[in-house]
Formats: sequence, C-alpha cells, structure tokens
Amino acid sequence: MNLDPQWIVGFVDGEGCFFVGINRQPTMRVGFQVLPEFVVVQHVRDVQLLHALKAKFGCGSVVQNHGDRWAYRARGQANLMNKILPFFEKHKLKSRKRQEFESFRRVILMIEDKKHLTLEGLEEIRTIVGQMRPLVDKVYH
Repeated sequence: MNLDPQWIVGFVDGEGCFFVGINRQPTMRVGFQVLPEFVVVQHVRDVQLLHALKAKFGCGSVVQNHGDRWAYRARGQANLMNKILPFFEKHKLKSRKRQEFESFRRVILMIEDKKHLTLEGLEEIRTIVGQMRPLVDKVYH
C-alpha cells in the first residue's frame, strides 16, 4: 500500500500522538529517563494502515495495544531524529497536532544535544511536556 504524504498528514492529524514519557530510572545520571515516541492507534480491521506507516517510515513496530486496538509505535532517537521528524518538518500537520509535534521536536533536539542528561535540561523537558499535556487533554476530554 502506497501512502501519499498528505494523506499521512491528515491521518496523523486525526489519529496520531507525539508522546514524551519521563520515567524514574535510578541508573540514569539525573535519575530519570526521557522516552519519546510517535504513536498511531487503530482498530484491528485497519491494522494494514499501521503496517503501511511502518513501511513508509522504515522504522517502528505494529503491536496489539488493548483488546481490538493495534498501535504503530516509533521509538529510538535515531528513528525519531532521522525519519519521523524530517517527514513532519517537510509535510506540515494542519491541526493543533502541529503544536504537539513542535514540542515533541524540541525534546528530540534536546536529547540529540544530550541536554536530557542535565538537571536543567530535564527540567526544561518537563516544562515542554507539561505544555503538551493540556493540548492532548483538550482534545480527548
């Protein structure tokens, strides 16, 4: 299945999520791990779309999410930096999801610069993530 870039933009505007988790991890220098991921969830009947996204981006995995829901998940700094970010920088999202992406992008670039390994950088990332959450909450609640 060949997916047109503008179709992907519209699909992700409606169904995608740019998420950044911050988890306690005592073995990390600052005690926390920053875990960004790009996720699209669909009913099992449309799982072929998730596999097509995986093929298009050349990274990620398609996994059962919950019950009859499946998810395409792209993680890992190299995948996000070299595949996901360039696509959405070139093909701009049209909805409020673009703000979420821009915040996600800032975090990815901070990780690339190793800023997440400092307390100051981690606090800046927490602030960015805190600003992302209201965008998601307003859409889903």
